[in-house]
Amino acid sequence: MDEKKKIFIIDDDTFLLDMYTLKFREKGFEVESSTSGEDALNRFRKGYKPDVILFDVVMPGVDGLEMLEVIQKENLLPDTLLIALSNQGEDRDIELAKERGADDYIVKANMIPSEVLDIVSKVIDERLSK
Repeated sequence: MDEKKKIFIIDDDTFLLDMYTLKFREKGFEVESSTSGEDALNRFRKGYKPDVILFDVVMPGVDGLEMLEVIQKENLLPDTLLIALSNQGEDRDIELAKERGADDYIVKANMIPSEVLDIVSKVIDERLSK
């Protein structure tokens, strides 16, 4: 990656949020984070446009799927990669997220942080090579 990619991580679990923020910064990403879908949507509406959003699906208030719906409906982030990072790993959960606009879906219970980092980097590389 030549220029720093902006990643926005949304998760109501502050321990995970801090851990992923640290990991992505160490890898050279510019990282912003939020603990809620509402806050994230407000930032997008004010013009914040990250390259990648890594978001939890299950959150209080506006959950990840609802947030995806609003992003699509309002066309807030047409060029942003949207990647779900969730413990919900059923096929139906993954289908729903992709139907609502997610580019990829990572089941966090099955991954260590470095693997999540690798997957996100791979998805970015694939997008850039298109």
